[in-house]
Amino acid sequence: MLAAVRSPGFTFRSASRRVYPIQVSRAHWAKPRLAVLLLLLGACPAFGRTMPGQASPAKAAPAQTEQKLLDATRIAAVVNGDVITNNDIDNRGRLFAMSTGMAMAPDVLDRLKPQILRQLVDERLRIQEAQRRKVVIQDKQIADAIHDIEQRNNMPAGALRQKLAADGVSQRTLIDQIRAQLAWGQVLRDLVAEKVNITDADVLEQQKLETQMIGQPEYRLGEIFIPVDDPANTADAQRFAETVINELHAGAAFPLVAAQFSQTQTALEGGEIGWVQTNQLDPQIARLVTQMPIGAVSNPVKVPGGFTIVALQGRREVGRDIATVVTMRQAFVSFTSALDPQAPTDQQRQALAKARNISSTVHSCEQMEQVAKATNQSNRPINPGEVRVEGVNPPAFRQLLATIPIGKATEPLISRDGIAVISVCTREEKNTAEITTEEVRRRLINEHVELLSRQTMRDLHRQANIDLRGGGV
Repeated sequence: MLAAVRSPGFTFRSASRRVYPIQVSRAHWAKPRLAVLLLLLGACPAFGRTMPGQASPAKAAPAQTEQKLLDATRIAAVVNGDVITNNDIDNRGRLFAMSTGMAMAPDVLDRLKPQILRQLVDERLRIQEAQRRKVVIQDKQIADAIHDIEQRNNMPAGALRQKLAADGVSQRTLIDQIRAQLAWGQVLRDLVAEKVNITDADVLEQQKLETQMIGQPEYRLGEIFIPVDDPANTADAQRFAETVINELHAGAAFPLVAAQFSQTQTALEGGEIGWVQTNQLDPQIARLVTQMPIGAVSNPVKVPGGFTIVALQGRREVGRDIATVVTMRQAFVSFTSALDPQAPTDQQRQALAKARNISSTVHSCEQMEQVAKATNQSNRPINPGEVRVEGVNPPAFRQLLATIPIGKATEPLISRDGIAVISVCTREEKNTAEITTEEVRRRLINEHVELLSRQTMRDLHRQANIDLRGGGV
């Protein structure tokens, strides 16, 4: 996927195009947590007593509270000694409800619980394998992943954490999920390094095949993949997929839902697959995308290994996609608190003055890069890579990138969390669909990654000791 405007702050992050088969791996897991049963409640002398003058209905409140606590900590499954509790399942369900942006009825969340439990089991298996291989994910990687999710959904920095707190969702639930996804990705990269050797001859042969496809249609897709590892679980998976699609059709954000519940390597990228041709897709998916209008989201489709929901994001011809591409440098002056346009703080006024000074004194990309290195206090990239102008929003900013003189600094571009000043370095017409050796090699590696993920998961399930306790769900 080419870089595009990610937030109202007009900041950019470059990402490479990635292509995956639709019916692929299951990389979705969370850090194990051992719940502690609240058995000490009965030892508290005041617990359960009726205070003088207290109405009798209040008597039941402590008992009800105790029962809820015990229900929450009841064990739903044990995976090689690691415990999954009802509380883990409920937190994931609340995270899903938050991701859809809608108040989901309790009976809907109850229907999701069997599938959520199976996902958590798979996550435990994956994180155990990551731990065995001594894979360590740094806190900064998690912070960057959360920032990417916020950018893809046009959320200001910190908004996702605030939303979790407001909706009563444990922040640890999201952090554990992201840590697990990142760790599983590293496991697969290690496996590729150990087992896969893509030769120059392999790349050349694939490049020749793709060259023969020039002019044929290809499609940019997003996916949510819900696996079925055991045919006995098909009905639960289908109900789960139907719940997901109902929320998407009602307006839930596809990238957030994909990040929560898709079980492929694209989950952290909001389900972004990239550009694919019909011969790379399951036949049912291939037929579907040729008929879908751009922007449409499909109903769940049964494919080998599970159910897939696809979103059609674009259509073009293989090898032909002429676009205006710019490179740039950006300096970003951060706010220490979210901006209220009606009541800016002294720090925000000072930031604006600093941004205006940058805008008036910088006259080249070299100068902008030097200023940015001394100014940037966030994880905004100074050089966001190539940006396709046609994909930039809002339209006013798209027009600015298309017309501003090379090297000239923009006026300050204000967002809730800071102010950006940008200089365009180059602007050219480019075939963004060109079939390059680098892209072909990346595509072949990604295909091997997905195959290794499926094989590894089968092995982990076969070797695991999994105790599902029906009463826990």
